[in-house]
Amino acid sequence: MATATDAETNTSAEALSATVIGASGFTGGELLRLLAGHPNFELAQATSREYTNKTLGSVHPNLRGSDLRFSEPSDLESVDVLFAATPHGISMEHIDSFRDAADTVVDLSADFRLDTEEEYDEWYDGHSCPEYLDEAVYALPELTREELPGADLIAAGGCNATATLLGLSPLFDAGILFGSEQVVVDVKVGSSEGGATPSKASSHVERSGIVRPYAPTGHRHEAEIKGILGTSVSFTAHAVDMVRGASATCHVFPDSPVSKGDLWKAYREAYEDEPFVRLVAGGGGVYRYPEPKAVAGTNYAEVGFELDPSNKRIVVFSAIDNLMKGSAGQAVHAANVALGFEETAGLEFEGLHPVGSP
Repeated sequence: MATATDAETNTSAEALSATVIGASGFTGGELLRLLAGHPNFELAQATSREYTNKTLGSVHPNLRGSDLRFSEPSDLESVDVLFAATPHGISMEHIDSFRDAADTVVDLSADFRLDTEEEYDEWYDGHSCPEYLDEAVYALPELTREELPGADLIAAGGCNATATLLGLSPLFDAGILFGSEQVVVDVKVGSSEGGATPSKASSHVERSGIVRPYAPTGHRHEAEIKGILGTSVSFTAHAVDMVRGASATCHVFPDSPVSKGDLWKAYREAYEDEPFVRLVAGGGGVYRYPEPKAVAGTNYAEVGFELDPSNKRIVVFSAIDNLMKGSAGQAVHAANVALGFEETAGLEFEGLHPVGSP
C-alpha cells in the first residue's frame, strides 16, 4: 500500500484504495460521490450497520449506478485511505482499528479537531484517547495547508467554523484585527447539518419556514475558531429553511479606521491564489454577496464584506455548502494535499444555476 511518505510520487501512481465509514449518512453519501469520480482514488468499501448488504443506491439514489454494497463497519478492509463520516465520539473509540486498516485516516467528526484533552472536557464530554491529539492535523486547507503534506491523521474542520474562519482570517493576517476587538458571528445553516437521523425538530412540519436560534451561545465550533484565530468570538447559530448551506455574517469593530481598499487588499492577498475561494463583495446583479445557493453541491466558499463607517463596523459574509466545503469536499481537498495529488482533483464541479432550495 502507498504510504503518506509517498506523497510526492502519488500524482503518477495508481489510484489509492479508499473506505468510507458511516457511508449511509448525508456526508458519507457526498464522500462516496466524490471518491467515485476521483481520478486518484478507487472506492473499495462503504460501511453502514443499518444498511449492510444493501446497494449504495438504495440509500443514495444519485449513486444507483454503483455495484458496491454497504458492509459491516467491524469488518474493515485494508486500504490506503479511510474517511470516517461518523457522529462525534465514534472515531475516538475506534481510531486504533481505523489506523490498523489504513495508512491515512481522515476524520470528519469533531473527535480530533481540538488540541488538548482539557478543551474536550470543556466543550464536549471528554476524550477517550487524547494521546492522538498531538498527531492530528486540523484540515482547513486554505489556512493549514503547510501542515497537511504527509499527515496520516487528518481532522477535517467543522462547517460553521469553516465559514467563520474563511471570513475572518484575512483580517487577522493583514493586521486589521489583533484579537482584542469585539467580533459577533451569526451563522444560518440548512437542515442537512443535523444529519440523516430524523428528529422531531427536523421533521418537515417543524423545519419548514423557520429561522430558529438553536445555539444562541456556547456552540462547540467556537473552540475551533479560537484555536485557529487565537481569540474568542460571540457566536450564534440559526436553523433556517434550506437543505444545504451555511452562511456566516460577522460583525467586526476594529480599533483603528479601515478603508475599503484595506479590505480588498487583505482578502485578495489571502485568497487570490486559492482554487476554492471566490470573492463576492457588492458587485452587480442579484447575487451581490456570498450566497449558499450559489455554491450548492460545490467545494467553493464565497467570501465578501461591506464597510459601515458610521458605526466603525466591518460586515463580513461567507457562504459554503455545509456538506461539501464544510465536510466531504474539505476532507477530500485535505487528502489531496496530504497525499500530493492535484488540490482540485475530484472537486472541479462548478455548481448549477438556477437551482431550487439548496
